[in-house]
Amino acid sequence: MAEKIILDCDPGHDDAIALLLAHGDPGIELLAVTTVAGNQTLPKVTRNALSVATLAGITGVPFAAGADRPLLRAAAVAADIHGDTGLDGPELPEPAFDVVDTHAVDLIIDTVLAHEPGTVTLVPTGALTNIALAARRAPEIVERVRRVVLMGGAVHGGNLTPAAEFNIAIDPEAAEIVFGAGWEVVMVGLDLTHQALATPEVRRAIRAVGTGPARFVDELLEFFEHSYRAAQGFDAPPVHDPCAVAHVIDPTVVRTVPAPIVVETAGRYTAGMTVTDLRGPAPQGCRTHAALELDHGRFWDLVTGALARIGEPSLTASERPA
Repeated sequence: MAEKIILDCDPGHDDAIALLLAHGDPGIELLAVTTVAGNQTLPKVTRNALSVATLAGITGVPFAAGADRPLLRAAAVAADIHGDTGLDGPELPEPAFDVVDTHAVDLIIDTVLAHEPGTVTLVPTGALTNIALAARRAPEIVERVRRVVLMGGAVHGGNLTPAAEFNIAIDPEAAEIVFGAGWEVVMVGLDLTHQALATPEVRRAIRAVGTGPARFVDELLEFFEHSYRAAQGFDAPPVHDPCAVAHVIDPTVVRTVPAPIVVETAGRYTAGMTVTDLRGPAPQGCRTHAALELDHGRFWDLVTGALARIGEPSLTASERPA
């Protein structure tokens, strides 16, 4: 049975690859895509999501725009990593369709409530603003969601600050709500995603797929490589967000351990830190988990396999979502 997911994202180079993986892998049933301000402003990341969907021929899936700012803090973007558009590098197609006339938070709530309890997984790969708002607006979804598999946080250190990872740091109050809501949360953080390096061998395998979407991913990685080398000193860029989707597809690709995790919101230097207690066995009934180990080869096999299945799609007017 394919895993039903809602992908909440802020494309973003790695969000784009996460969307392609979710679309192209038969282990995923993509129910909806929602966008949130993060890597760039909400209009930019929403357009990017629609352009990637057009490129990949994603049909029958509603896309909705969500929160354009954090719950309490000023908005922040990651132009040093993702560029002015949020997807600098490749040429993006004009979107062939538009978002639905529903706020992302309402689409998340409605989609969860429309499916059997325990069947919908939320996969946020940006700030957790939309997910927190959904949990607060309709708390009944918490017990219906199968789990939340998020890209964000870290057990050890951060990337926006020494203590905090970008997605959590830009809206720590939202993250505090999500981690503390009571549903199962899997934190796919920097400890794991920094293992997901797009090495030259990986890029050769992607180019060998030989399709337009595969070339698009290689062009994404070309830009990503240069920006990560300049900003953070990586020789090969870490590709964070598809790791969360990969864990949903095959949990053995991303090894996790149960551990209590709380989000720091008050620290002068540590706001956004995901404080993870690995001092001993997790208490019985622990609902939070930290990802620690990636099977690099199998992870990239999932990505290249999804690109191969996507092939060379074409999106006709009759196929566009309503």
